[in-house]
Amino acid sequence: MDETPKIKQAEQTPVPPTRIDFTPEDAAWIAEKITEVLGTGRLTLGPYNEEFEKEFAKIVGSRHAIAVSSGTSALEIALRTLAVAGKDVLVPADTFFATAAAVMAAGGHPILMDSDIRTMSTTAEEVARRITPNTAGIIIVHIAGFVTDEMLEIMRVADERGLWVLEDAAHAHASTQGGRYAGTFGIAGAFSFYPTKVMTSAEGGMIVTDDDKLADEARIYRDQGKASFLTNQHIRMGSNWRLSEPHAIIGIRHLTHLRDMVAARRRIAAIFDKALAEEDLVVTPIGEPKGCEGNYYKYPAMLPDGLDRADFKAFLKNAHAVNCSGEVYEAPLHQHPVFTELDTGDLSQSERLCSRHICLPIFASMSDEDAYRVIEALRDARKHFG
Repeated sequence: MDETPKIKQAEQTPVPPTRIDFTPEDAAWIAEKITEVLGTGRLTLGPYNEEFEKEFAKIVGSRHAIAVSSGTSALEIALRTLAVAGKDVLVPADTFFATAAAVMAAGGHPILMDSDIRTMSTTAEEVARRITPNTAGIIIVHIAGFVTDEMLEIMRVADERGLWVLEDAAHAHASTQGGRYAGTFGIAGAFSFYPTKVMTSAEGGMIVTDDDKLADEARIYRDQGKASFLTNQHIRMGSNWRLSEPHAIIGIRHLTHLRDMVAARRRIAAIFDKALAEEDLVVTPIGEPKGCEGNYYKYPAMLPDGLDRADFKAFLKNAHAVNCSGEVYEAPLHQHPVFTELDTGDLSQSERLCSRHICLPIFASMSDEDAYRVIEALRDARKHFG
């Protein structure tokens, strides 16, 4: 019998797991610009794409930014420019479907790496252990907006072996490690602007790079592999990976708030950090790696062994109207039916990380009051679960 306390909707407004915010001023500006674009008829690869690219490159400090249709297409385009067909690419077992799927779509073969629970990433030692004679490069994923403190050591291992590093920075807008922005350590970085992300363009993605050739190739691939926008001569096996002007307009506006949104998320994370450091509240925060200033796309924390995650999240929701965010991720890649053949063995840390963590609610417009409601819910959960 379920003994979880139930609350009446009128008693407490739910704390959502996440929220994306646009002000009325944002909405008015976006509507005005989209109306302008509709009048010109230039609905894709126009001046607002160029502005979005320029401003995003400026934020992260890269020479080039190439706007595309999604974070997934950003990865696949980068991988196609890196000619991974027939080659092995190291991929963390704890990541989103798209990281490995993009490798396979580009003709490569993913080799799974185990996780480092401390950073939600992987280690330089694990990278070195998984390299095969056929390895072309390594994808490092900045889970939850955290950039591992082993990033420079991973780059050293890659350089010694003559391998490139591609950063899946889908979670890591404006996150830094040692003052350096996510996406700028490797040959390229791939970002997502899906609506759950720290900033959004509704749909969309961005490739950042300092490599002139990769940037040129990416622009060809995103537009059906055409030699140029105004020709029908196709020179690469590209696809329709363009970003529309209305999406670029949304992205430009939300990008103006990025630093403030990250600061707001970090303020909420600091409230959680302080409370969890001062008392036993069941969960143990994973926390930022040394040298990282993350954007807190998620606030991940580990559950103790033996505590059922579904029961724990249901208690927070039903007793306190506190809704946890989705896991990152609830199962490693090799436990998905579509990827079972990728199991490289000895992925126990990825399995533990995926199965034992939760993500507390966090978003830029979250009030301190709601943060303290989450803490109070955790206090009650400590009593409830003993």
